[in-house]
Amino acid sequence: MAKGVVTSLHNDAVDRCVDIVRRADGTFGFKEFRRDPEDSGGWTLVWDNAAAIYATEAEAVTAATASVAWLRDQQAAAAA
Repeated sequence: MAKGVVTSLHNDAVDRCVDIVRRADGTFGFKEFRRDPEDSGGWTLVWDNAAAIYATEAEAVTAATASVAWLRDQQAAAAA
């Protein structure tokens, strides 16, 4: 099974990102990143949720949405 990023969720300004990752063992997790102008457009890790293990990509997306405020707000706005 391939490992790595399976989904990237960005805010509208594309300066915040949550990557849903598949691990070598087939489980999923997520990492939050930010991009600041002074970093020449590079992504900086904000939070690595490595301790949490999710059986499916959908579970990881749900957990990320519940845990990351800007993502939760964005999802709520999209649903409205």
